[in-house]
Amino acid sequence: MSKKHLLPEEVFYDMADFFKVFGDASRIKILYSLYIREMSVGELVELLDMNQSAVSHQLRLLRQSDLVKFRKEGKAVIYSLDDSHVFAVLEQGFKHIAHKNGLEENEYEPKDNP
Repeated sequence: MSKKHLLPEEVFYDMADFFKVFGDASRIKILYSLYIREMSVGELVELLDMNQSAVSHQLRLLRQSDLVKFRKEGKAVIYSLDDSHVFAVLEQGFKHIAHKNGLEENEYEPKDNP
């Protein structure tokens, strides 16, 4: 392999930044919740037993990283995974962890896909 086969340097930096977002358990919990179904901030707060400011802070970071998106329904703000690529990254991560823990690869699959 030669240098001409490598991607541009900024792609590697972008990938590193992308995976850094996955380095926080609170963000992973939020992503997993949204992997199962779209939710409001209030639903995430209740489900994850986190305070609203912590959930909102993590959602802001996830939005800035283009991992989640939102829409407004009246006064409610509903969050979901940004696209099928984010779903696929999470799905592969959960399959890998299940495999490493000696479980069936579908052990962590959601019951309802978004």
